[in-house]
Amino acid sequence: MRCPFCSHEDSQVKDSRPSEDGAAIRRRRQCEGCGARFTTFERVQLRDLTVVKKTGEREPFDRAKLERSIAIACRKRDIAPERIERLVSSIQRQLETRGDEVQAVQIGEAVMDGLNAIDHVAYIRFASVYKDFTEPGDFADIAGKVGEQPAAEGSERKAEKPADEGKLL
Repeated sequence: MRCPFCSHEDSQVKDSRPSEDGAAIRRRRQCEGCGARFTTFERVQLRDLTVVKKTGEREPFDRAKLERSIAIACRKRDIAPERIERLVSSIQRQLETRGDEVQAVQIGEAVMDGLNAIDHVAYIRFASVYKDFTEPGDFADIAGKVGEQPAAEGSERKAEKPADEGKLL
């Protein structure tokens, strides 16, 4: 493994352990050239995926791009990074079982389904970009649909206090 600091060709594995619920192996390495330490991850990849965009353009599947998109939607929400990583791994496995080419729409829908199960606010944030909201009514429509659903597994709805609670009679 090439060192990211000095580009030396050889590094030594100092520690290996499973991560992401066993879906990956985390390796701690040390460069034999400069002595710097760095971490690598080894994941099973069933096949090389190609994403077919709406325009018909094709590009290789980019796991990091998927992670960034989901992380942006989950920003400042109480969602553990490990939960996001599990969602990304789950989506990638789903896509790999569908064949060598996947439509961008399939990725977007898988992300929306996953976020809807985790956190409704993150779901609405992602949907606003993915569905290209242009009017305030677009937010109201999706918020109304989400409001009718039970709370997502990572969310806790705050109970509203009755108007007269705490007042002396």
